Order: sequence, then structure tokens, then C-alpha cells
Amino acid sequence: MVSAVRHLGPNWYAPVMGTAIVATAGAGLPFAGVPGLRTVCTAFWALSLVLLLVLLAARAAHWTHHGDRARAHLSDPATVPFYGCLSMALLAVGGGALVVGRDWIGTPAAVALDAVLFTAGTLTGLAAAVAVPYLLITRHPVDVSRITPIWILPLVAPMVSAALGPLLVPHLPAGAPRATLLFACVAMFGLSALATLVTLPLVFARLVTGGPLPLALTPTLFLVLGPLGQSTTAVDRFAVTAPGVVSAPYDRGFAVLAVLYGVPVTGFALFWLALAGAMVVRARRRGMGFTMTWWAFTFPVGTCVTGAEGLARHTGLTVYDGLAVVLYVLLLAAWTVASAHTARGLLSGRLLAAPGPVRAVPVPTTARTT
Repeated sequence: MVSAVRHLGPNWYAPVMGTAIVATAGAGLPFAGVPGLRTVCTAFWALSLVLLLVLLAARAAHWTHHGDRARAHLSDPATVPFYGCLSMALLAVGGGALVVGRDWIGTPAAVALDAVLFTAGTLTGLAAAVAVPYLLITRHPVDVSRITPIWILPLVAPMVSAALGPLLVPHLPAGAPRATLLFACVAMFGLSALATLVTLPLVFARLVTGGPLPLALTPTLFLVLGPLGQSTTAVDRFAVTAPGVVSAPYDRGFAVLAVLYGVPVTGFALFWLALAGAMVVRARRRGMGFTMTWWAFTFPVGTCVTGAEGLARHTGLTVYDGLAVVLYVLLLAAWTVASAHTARGLLSGRLLAAPGPVRAVPVPTTARTT
């Protein structure tokens, strides 16, 4: 059993994130009052909690019994960014506890669980946001042709804290404690947004100048949706939480920010969704098979669902309700496909086998855009 986790990398936290977002995104849909829907969402959250506990134990065994592989992951520029997934898995499950998990475990237990997971996830995320770029700069310098959207993972982790931290604000004592947590979330929003802003141009430049990503990495293009959808969700949560926590005019300013920031960012997210989707269809036609990168189709899309739900709340426009529903259907389809392939790969042992080389996309000799 111990040997089975030798090649279990930090990317395996992605299924936890993808499962938890199905729960939290579903709870905010315009037809959330449909009988049974909230129970289904809570069941998804419970599944994400179980997956998190299993993976934490498996990763602990990985570090204990296969320290050489664990250290090798830290030395691999293609793997070390996935340490941001640990933070986001903790945060996603913790936030889900307050959104839907409280229905089954009660509010006091949900608050306690979220407080623990939010604290651990935030500290882990802030550490990864600094340590991973430091390692990439000092120990793993790479040329532009090797840049991938995976680099975004440790940078978006503080944005997840920014989006989910406001859920805990009402459970703190009134006054300075609530305002401190809210403004800490705003600071993490700025940290993540600005860090992502300087990284995204590198990713786009890599695509324009270097051509399509290797087939197995093509799904990682969906990771760009993560900071876009999560930041839109964050400003929505700021606007909902600010009244009674911060003084005027800042409380009203958050409501303005939710719309003036969220609408254009959502527009860019839809552009990127179309571009990334077209690239995935192209890669699939060229033989792209299942890898764990397919989980990139879940959590990032889920953040766009929660972002659209927030815009619907602040603008009153049904078009955003419709967008949330369409994106949620896409999220469910992606989760179903990714989870089915993952279960099949686990049963066969293929996904826990030693990784093989990534097959590159052949570059045409006449034109690189065929």
C-alpha cells in the first residue's frame, strides 16, 4: 500500500477542489430552492471532505516513506506549482462547510471546521505564493517556451482565501476583528490579482510565439479562469460582507467595485473560455488522452459560476443567472468525465504509476497554425 503513493504528487488535490466547488457553486444557483438540490450539493461537499482526509493521509505517507520523490517534486518546475493546490483544497472544503456543510454538521461545527481549514489553507497559500516563484526564479530558471498556466496555481491560492474569508467575518466579534479579517482578504485579493496580472501576459506570449501546448498540458489553459472567476467572486463577497463591518463610504464602494470590476473580468473570462475550449477540441482531435490535468476543467469553471451568481445578485440581470446555469452544467459535465476517468485510472493502477514523458505537439513545417 505504501508503494502505491510513491508517485502521488500535490496535483492530486485538484479532485478535492473540483468536487468542493460543485457543492458551493450549486448552492448559489437561481433555482437553489428546488427540492433536493441543496442535499445533493451537501453530499458533494461531504465527498470532498472525505477525499481531502484521504489525500492528506496519503501525502503524509508519501513524505514519510518516499522522501526522495517528495524532494524531487520540489526540484521539478513542472510539479512544484501544484503545491498551491493543497492550500486551495483546504480552503474549498472549509468554505463549503459554511455554505452547505452546516446543514448536516451544524453551524458551530461548520464554523470551527472552516476556521481551522481557512487558517491552514491561508498560511499554506501565502507560503506557496512566495516560495514557489522564489524556487522558479532561483533554482528552476526556464526559458519562455516552457512557461505554462500551471505557474498561476500558487498565485491564485491567496485569491481563494480572499473569496472565502468573508464567510467567517459574521462569526467573529463585532468591530475590529471583523474589519481586520475583511481587509486582510482585500489585501490578499490585491496580492493575487497583481501577481496574476504580471504572469498572464507571459502565458499568452508563450502561446502566441511558441504555438500550442503539449497535448497533455492543453487542459491547463482552463487554469487561467481560476483567478478571473475567483476574483469576481471575491469582490462580490466583499460587497455582501462590508455593510456594518466597515464605515461609509467604503461599504458602498465595495458594491460599486463588485460590478465595475466583475463585469469586464467576466467578459475576459468568457473570451478565455472560448479560446481554451477551442484549443482543447484541437488537442482532442490530435489524440489528447486523459491525464490528471483534466481536473483543470472543474474548479476554475466553478469559480466563474460563483462569480456570475454574484453579478446576478448585484446587477439584477437575468443574463448572469443564465450564465451561471450554463457554466454549472459545464462544470457538472467536466466533473463527471474527470471523476470517471480518475476512478478507472486508479483501479487499473495507471494513474499511480511512474510518470512518462510528455508528448509534444508536432509543429507543422509549412505553417504553425494548421
